[in-house]
Amino acid sequence: MRNKIKIITVVLFISVFIILNSCQKQKAEWRGTIEEENGVTVVKNPKEPMYGEDVFSLEEELTIGGEDKDSEPLFIDITYVRVDYEENIYVLDSRDCQIIVFDKNGKHIRKIGRKGQGPGEMQFPTMMDIVSGKEIMICDLRNNRISFYSLQGELLKEVSKGTFFRLFTPMPDSNKNFVGSMRFQIKEKRIDELRKFDPNFKPIFTIGKLEYTDEPNVVYPYPPFILYTVLKDDKVLWGNWLHYQLQIVDEAGRVTRKIIKDYVPVIIPDEEKERDIKERFEGVVPPGIKIIFPKYYPAFWHLSTDDEGRTFVQTFEKTEAGSHYFDVFDSEGKYIAKIPFKVRPQTWKKNKLYTIEEDEDGYQYVKRYKVTWKY
Repeated sequence: MRNKIKIITVVLFISVFIILNSCQKQKAEWRGTIEEENGVTVVKNPKEPMYGEDVFSLEEELTIGGEDKDSEPLFIDITYVRVDYEENIYVLDSRDCQIIVFDKNGKHIRKIGRKGQGPGEMQFPTMMDIVSGKEIMICDLRNNRISFYSLQGELLKEVSKGTFFRLFTPMPDSNKNFVGSMRFQIKEKRIDELRKFDPNFKPIFTIGKLEYTDEPNVVYPYPPFILYTVLKDDKVLWGNWLHYQLQIVDEAGRVTRKIIKDYVPVIIPDEEKERDIKERFEGVVPPGIKIIFPKYYPAFWHLSTDDEGRTFVQTFEKTEAGSHYFDVFDSEGKYIAKIPFKVRPQTWKKNKLYTIEEDEDGYQYVKRYKVTWKY
């Protein structure tokens, strides 16, 4: 009899555990559609995501930098943070022209690069990435070149951007090809092109193109603009920020998937227009200059992806506390979550999020958060 009671108790405990554990996972039904149009998969998403905000949570794990009253600030102007397979952290300080490397516990390991024009030196590094987990890539605007270093800091190769000096943020794929947006001016027409280049900056093909009129003495604060990122399978995700439509292009330049989302445009407040005028013209528009604001903000203004295939789209919609909402899509392009972030995500790696933040005194620091999804 006692053995039967023990068995029943164990079975009940296991049942309750399974029920409670399953309750922690959100269940939802996606209400969009997936269709094939001329060989392209079109994913149409509704305004509302599949899950609520509580499907996602962050737990702070690590802080590097910040205020240090006993010494000089660790960072001057952080622009990029990247992480390798060993979870070592690479911080690009553009003002100091160097990469500062830390292990996964925040211990300083080494510094890479220094200011200058010689081999391995930098003048104005504008972006950094880790290529195939093996090499560090730096885009140096003033030296007009791309530099490759080993993870240990050895200079491997430098490639001149040549005539493509306007290519500010080239993104590498696993084959060291580059994807980047360029802007051209032809009379009163402005052209933005998203191109793919080989490792020596020879153009391979054009991914996307935007054309619009650039009238003399007329300022458009929110003109058409290309946003893009390279996915882990070397496909390219891109879109014009004025329209909530993203396209995925394969390695041959063919559009394979379109992701569309219904959304409510956000009105640009008058105080934002006044702030823009103050920054551009010190508060007063010069005679003869006309500035034209649209009624609404663009549909989105930043793209990033994690290593599990999710896409994070930063919108202009904010919480009452001032955090921007990010729309999250799964690997198929289904709209799964709407999440507020107080800062822009820098890198997603192994269910960890790395960000660049600063305190009230302007001291910068890098934070790492543990990411938990409940679906």
